[in-house]
Amino acid sequence: MNDADPNQPSQLHRATTAVVVTTAMLTFISHWRAAAIVLCDLSSSAYYACGIAEEMVGKAAPWFVLGIMLCSMPVRWVFMESSTMFVRGGVYRVVKAAMGKTTAKIAVAALLFDFVLTGPISAVSAGQYLVHFLNETARHTGYGYIQLPEWGVMVVGTLIIMYFWRKNVIGVEESSGKALRIVQLTAVMVVLLLGWSIVTYLLHPVPLPPFTPVMHDKALGWLQGISWVRTIGVVGVVIALGHSVLAMSGEETLAQIYREIAAPKVANLRKAAYGIFIFSFLLTGVISLFAVILIPDEIRPQYRDNLLSGLAMHLAAPSFIKLGIQAFVVLVGVLLLAGAVNTALVGANGIMGRLAEDGILPGWVRVLHRRFGTTSRIVHIFALLQIGIVFASRGDVVLIGEAYAFGVLWSMTSIALATLVLRWRDHSPRDFRAPFNFTFGRVHMPIGLALTFLYLFLLSAANLLTKTTATKFGILFTGLFFLTFQLTERYNRRKTKLAGDHLEQVNLSFEPTATAETCGLTHEYRILVGVRDPNNLTHLRRTLERIDPKQTDLVVMAVRKTPAPGKEAEALPTDEQLLITNVVAAAEKYGVHVTPLIVPASDPVYAIAKAAYDLGAAEIVVGRSGKTRPEIQLEKLALAWGYVSAARPRHLLLRVIWPQQELRFELG
Repeated sequence: MNDADPNQPSQLHRATTAVVVTTAMLTFISHWRAAAIVLCDLSSSAYYACGIAEEMVGKAAPWFVLGIMLCSMPVRWVFMESSTMFVRGGVYRVVKAAMGKTTAKIAVAALLFDFVLTGPISAVSAGQYLVHFLNETARHTGYGYIQLPEWGVMVVGTLIIMYFWRKNVIGVEESSGKALRIVQLTAVMVVLLLGWSIVTYLLHPVPLPPFTPVMHDKALGWLQGISWVRTIGVVGVVIALGHSVLAMSGEETLAQIYREIAAPKVANLRKAAYGIFIFSFLLTGVISLFAVILIPDEIRPQYRDNLLSGLAMHLAAPSFIKLGIQAFVVLVGVLLLAGAVNTALVGANGIMGRLAEDGILPGWVRVLHRRFGTTSRIVHIFALLQIGIVFASRGDVVLIGEAYAFGVLWSMTSIALATLVLRWRDHSPRDFRAPFNFTFGRVHMPIGLALTFLYLFLLSAANLLTKTTATKFGILFTGLFFLTFQLTERYNRRKTKLAGDHLEQVNLSFEPTATAETCGLTHEYRILVGVRDPNNLTHLRRTLERIDPKQTDLVVMAVRKTPAPGKEAEALPTDEQLLITNVVAAAEKYGVHVTPLIVPASDPVYAIAKAAYDLGAAEIVVGRSGKTRPEIQLEKLALAWGYVSAARPRHLLLRVIWPQQELRFELG
């Protein structure tokens, strides 16, 4: 803070223009909403994962789907550890830190291939589930089968993608609310199906499926001609797990949305992760097992792409009740599969933003929507890609699905290896560590991480050799994405020299005065934090640690010494943009919403006091000045506050905070 005299009438009575700064990622969501976004992707796979696996490995498929779901928790631990290390984490940031930029670009290219395919396969599957239900209804009412033209399925898929495109343009808060409602409805379906399936099994017990997979030639891919593959049991188990891995798709989204999880951040991450595990295990694992048990072998093939509908039609109940249950199952399935489209857009948005921050992609992709403050250009790009794939594939789910697991597995393997490497290279404290760590003398052994990486690597290798279509298309599209990254990075470096690409993109709102209404404050208790140095935000971090965001509004204010820019200005100066970037990074780390504010004034002390009074703040927090003792800072703030509040005195708490110390004073 500067030490100008606050008692200068020419300064005290001049009108102040407040610049309210809005960014893309300062709206935080609860652990319920975070879990819902991930579950919309994970749970949707329950509608097709076991059917695809059974086609490859026979009736033993549900046991391997259950195995995949059990092993999903160690994989989730990997994402949890990497997320807490890098708030804006994900595959790209973690792999880059461990193994360099080139490897990171390859890993994220594979993941983007996954996200591009998630939308089309989910949207088209939703359309086909609807057709299956219409056929079932027509059969039971005596009207025969209804045939929906190929273009009809593509139109349904396109409409679903367009709906969630709009919701993501509006913002993650809105789209996460939709996801939460979908998952709540799914929970009702899980309880209904699980309970009724248990009753049906007790009334009509049948043998459990065999544990041994039956490998067809199609399931072996390029390994068909190798005789010993069929004779070694562990190889068959690995291949069978590889064909069931779609049940685990969607894990990366947890890392993508970690940035938006509200405080307490790590605690909420844990709650979301364990909630995801229990819910997905019951839906994708246990209910798939009941479907294979209760649907007769001779009938089950016709439900291969509609397994849960088949389960509903084979419960112990009258036909009209079973048809009603099937209608509910299909409704939830359509919503879940549509929700997976939303998840893909959320995940792709996060990845593309990180690539733009690092200069891999041009900064214009992160320019914020004028009205909603979202990175809408990224959403536009991926929505168009997904719609293009729907029409290019002519709505063929099998064709899209063959290539889907490639991106899932290789991106997971990359981040597991990177997190393992960082355990050896970076010994700084972790907010969360994947379990099963042992120390032998001075040697630290991350056994849990190592085993998770080995597990994922074996599955990836098995898929590479057995899913020939996935391998061909996966390598092709990953190569195209990687080439695009190389070219855009080179172009971006030549045009912009990477200047400012790492800075937060913001929207500016010019107001005559900073008030609670103009800043969008909603809580009665308000704190104003004054900031100046982007590398000295200790006082902001200490404030973020202690407040309850459910009861407190936090305004972070910087004072500009130069006059306010005209309203035609669309960006902050680089120094202010760097300051706001670091403020946003701190807010994201703690999961607390802040309102950045910039006020032009020649006297920073008076400007802070005046803004605090106009906002109705109960506290002012500043960092220690490099020129003035904390006692003098408090005295100057107290004098300025006395002047601005002379007409209507109010209680105020002043704090000066610096590392390991704090000085405070109460007024009024």
